[in-house]
Amino acid sequence: MRRLRASALRREVMQLSPESETVVRATAGVVAEHAEEITRLFYPRMFAAHPELLRVFNRAHQAHGEQPRALAASVVAFAVSLIDPEAPDFTPVMRRIAHKHVSLGIRARQYTIVGHHLLDAVGIVLGDAVTPEVRAAWDEVYWLLGCSLIAEEARLYALAGTDPEHPWRKHRVVERIAETDDVVTLVLEPLDGAVADHRAGQYVAVAVDLPDGSRQPRQYTLSSAPGGGALRVTVKRVRGIDGTPDGQVSTWLHDNAMPGTILDVSQPAGDVVLDESHDPLVLVSAGIGITPVAAMLDGVRRTQPERTVRLFHADRTPSSHALVGPVQENLSGLEDATAVRWYSSAPTDAPVLDGVRAGRMDLTDVELPAGARVLLCGPLGFMRDMRASLLGRGVPAERIDYEVFGPDTWMRHPADASAA
Repeated sequence: MRRLRASALRREVMQLSPESETVVRATAGVVAEHAEEITRLFYPRMFAAHPELLRVFNRAHQAHGEQPRALAASVVAFAVSLIDPEAPDFTPVMRRIAHKHVSLGIRARQYTIVGHHLLDAVGIVLGDAVTPEVRAAWDEVYWLLGCSLIAEEARLYALAGTDPEHPWRKHRVVERIAETDDVVTLVLEPLDGAVADHRAGQYVAVAVDLPDGSRQPRQYTLSSAPGGGALRVTVKRVRGIDGTPDGQVSTWLHDNAMPGTILDVSQPAGDVVLDESHDPLVLVSAGIGITPVAAMLDGVRRTQPERTVRLFHADRTPSSHALVGPVQENLSGLEDATAVRWYSSAPTDAPVLDGVRAGRMDLTDVELPAGARVLLCGPLGFMRDMRASLLGRGVPAERIDYEVFGPDTWMRHPADASAA
């Protein structure tokens, strides 16, 4: 019996009505062409009508344009998956969005607000081209996506035992560790109940009330594996560049989160986690991207000390390299683990000493164990370059995963070797 493609099976479960499919096929190109314009208009209009949502959405991502780009990319990619049997499976992207949403306490009823203002923005940008039939078809696209996310988010809330109406738990800062001048680790214990279960590689959101009276959440990776009796988040102070403002929440936490401070913390979330296979593990990170790497190393040491691990990390200087102590401690507890570090500030003609190299990371001559699983974490440009290098060395695309801090504007099918 012939096996059906996953995309074909998917369309049997999630399918547009014939009328809407015809309209979406005819209009997908123009919607895609104007998608960012639509989402840039959508957010200000929605916030003007519902200012309470400013307490949920990251204002910095709005200002930088990351959130509108991510929303535009996700809606268009989902629409294409509905009308093109050869399109990549949207499920991994949907799951990643759902994890982001539960960490922010998104609730099902908020999808109605988003859908209304998003379709209004489509009508404003495209004008007379948006007939009642066109609006109805794209409304159907939106609700197929929305219902998928609502169902997945309900599942994640239920698995964590979280009431979506009360998604935040009070935690007390019990320890503060200065990692570098701009990076601090906060050790958090819940005021009531046990520490939340989580997996190495996941993150939580921390919500704070800012001096201007606003409330903002930010997501921070849990920088240690389960089993330590507390949650540890490692926060880099975000400093403005070229006139952009400093990070509001990271600045507040650096200035105010001292032992005894009470913080609102979400349930752990995130789909890029330490797998339980015995395949060699290659961890590639830059800057604060070391945080999920540190958690995964901690997890391997606790549960699979015999597993082969290779760590490659890039930073500006040794003094800006966070979590050096915990990472080295975990590496020393593994039977087959090596690390190479690159420091961009070192002279390019400096000798290679004890796993330390000068300049930008270069993976062309490092040891890559056969059959390895790879995790990338760092700036998007860095991850694109490292992924291309790994692909060039024969690592299959489906064995390379990545974690993005913030909206995922690098959404692509994991097996698409041409992704840049």
